[in-house]
Amino acid sequence: MRVSVRTGLDLAGADGFIFLRGKKVGLLSHAASVNGSYKTALGVLSEALGESLRILFTPEHGFFGHAQDLEPVRVGNHSGGGPRWVSLYGDDFQSLSPRPEDLGQIDTLVIDLVDIGSRYYTFQASMLYAMVAAFANKVQVIVLDRPNPLSGARVEGPMLEEGAESFVGPYPIPTRHGLTLGELAILYKEELELQGDLEVIPCQGWRRSLYQDETTVPWVLPSPNMPTLQTALVYPGQCLLEGTNLSEGRGTTRPFELFGAPWLDAERVARGLNSLGLAGVSFRPATFKPNFQKHHGAICHGAQIHVTDRHTFQPVRVGLAVLETARNQSGSHFQWRSEPYEFVADRPAVDLLFGSDRERLGLMEGQSWQEISQVWGEEESDFLAQRKAYLIYGD
Repeated sequence: MRVSVRTGLDLAGADGFIFLRGKKVGLLSHAASVNGSYKTALGVLSEALGESLRILFTPEHGFFGHAQDLEPVRVGNHSGGGPRWVSLYGDDFQSLSPRPEDLGQIDTLVIDLVDIGSRYYTFQASMLYAMVAAFANKVQVIVLDRPNPLSGARVEGPMLEEGAESFVGPYPIPTRHGLTLGELAILYKEELELQGDLEVIPCQGWRRSLYQDETTVPWVLPSPNMPTLQTALVYPGQCLLEGTNLSEGRGTTRPFELFGAPWLDAERVARGLNSLGLAGVSFRPATFKPNFQKHHGAICHGAQIHVTDRHTFQPVRVGLAVLETARNQSGSHFQWRSEPYEFVADRPAVDLLFGSDRERLGLMEGQSWQEISQVWGEEESDFLAQRKAYLIYGD
């Protein structure tokens, strides 16, 4: 039986958003942010506030989650009345933050976004950038919290190195951080010493050990290549392939679960990975044809990741092992992505994703995934201690 969990949106909506009456409100949200009746935060707030809801800010992928990664989102005057729409994902880094002229029209910014618990999933960066801009313009921020879909008990992966901040890593935290957006908001405000009025409306009934499918909170895909919770589970590791010329399965019905390239041998890839004895996962030889993005229209060979035990599965270490194995079997075909990535042109994309150049250089020096990830253990332990001051929910 699923555990009954009510999100911040559910709880605030049950009270008719009384705390927002008389305020000029902006909302940062998207269509995936729904209540227990599958009504969007935009719809619920529009009904409750009417013309007091002045602006809707939309994150990467747009309000409807229709735009692909790295695709600028343009919004015009939305038909049907309601708030003015403003995209926070345009052609340059400056477009990622709300403009002072827009914030000047509101006194309160409500944030309700569906995160998936990975540092490089950009909605938490959009929240941080919006907080910084809002506080600079004397605008209160209210975060309607949601469960971390991957549970909140575990953290995994390297810490982002200071100076390597970007839209896919705005602050030093591990890849899989195990926090909710509300907890991240508190951490960011305290550790960055942001001066402003922050309120988090927590979930009711959620415990850190719970994955989203163990709760009553609905799953709605937050971006076009995040269709299921299973996708989100492998994403903390498989997103690393975005920093290479290997396909991470975009353009298929199993993004991030499938990976490969035209030059690989599927049987050899799966055999090599299965021989590593990685916990909680099995690799099945797979052949697929992406309908868009990398290797569009070409037959790719690789594997599909099948998570057999999500409690022992370590997605970031698995992603590093996939990267090592596929790179070693690619010969001269393998390349690191060199094109600009999330508005950064002077660092390789994979370094932005790992949070430093340490892992890439280790692979290039011939180190194994075990050798490279050995240092992660201390970083993970340190972060578990660091985050304790910001936790809202118990085990």
